[in-house]
Amino acid sequence: MLDDALAQIPRFLTHLKSERRLSAHTSSAYQRDLAKFVAFCDHEQLNDWPELDTHRVRAFAAREHRQGMTSASIQRRLAAVRSFCNFLLREGVLRINPGVDIKAPKGRKRLPQTLDADQMARLLEFRTDDRLDTRDKALMELLYSSGLRLSELVQLDLMDLDLKDRTVRVLGKGSKTRIVPVGAHAITALGLWLRERVALAGPEETAVFVGRNGTRLGARAIQLRVARWARLQGIGIPVHPHMFRHSFATHLLESSHDLRGVQELLGHANISTTQIYTHLDFQHLAKTYDAAHPRAKRKG
Repeated sequence: MLDDALAQIPRFLTHLKSERRLSAHTSSAYQRDLAKFVAFCDHEQLNDWPELDTHRVRAFAAREHRQGMTSASIQRRLAAVRSFCNFLLREGVLRINPGVDIKAPKGRKRLPQTLDADQMARLLEFRTDDRLDTRDKALMELLYSSGLRLSELVQLDLMDLDLKDRTVRVLGKGSKTRIVPVGAHAITALGLWLRERVALAGPEETAVFVGRNGTRLGARAIQLRVARWARLQGIGIPVHPHMFRHSFATHLLESSHDLRGVQELLGHANISTTQIYTHLDFQHLAKTYDAAHPRAKRKG
């Protein structure tokens, strides 16, 4: 592939960061996916981007499928290719986007793993014997109370919390801000943690959650602490931070049946993303049906 063709990729990554304001994690994923696509184009002896056509993009997806990649991963790679082609369209390099109508082979939809209400209660019922325990309880209560993503929790600043109003301001995907309620248990846990935080945090540190060194707590540290508490509390399955968000959505839907409301709280752009949480509501719906429908009542 010609050098000037490859030069478009760094410009595209800069575009993602500065203009589309995508997270560093998303930009890195796009970079990895495009590296795979470039390797494929080299194998196909593509000399410049204007030679790229629908046939080649479809062949790329087919090759990834043959190599055992999941449908979701192929779709993510195709999304990176489409986004890159849109950039090339804007730059006048392409006249059409050859990736527009290419879809990944349908795969088996994975349902989110959740904890039931009893498991969640057991996980969160532990003594806080030191500052780090107090911090861990506060961050886990907040994850479950407000359905935050791990990245959203990590970047929370003190100014984002309003304990008096019982809300938290969250910067979600696409730099979209939303205000989410905070439950009573989380408010109590956060109040205790903020009093302990003073002894740990550096004078200029704005992060809500900090580590031993007084600086912002990272995502990996949170994952390890959550997994540790799950083992100590005898949950019996591996637990990761995103399970709190899945459990939040599922439990809220079971109680409220307000799909739109849960969509807003989660910060989903499309309600179809939220609908995946309805799969766990079947048992509740069956009980409601049996209790309420005139033709469903069982004979004694």
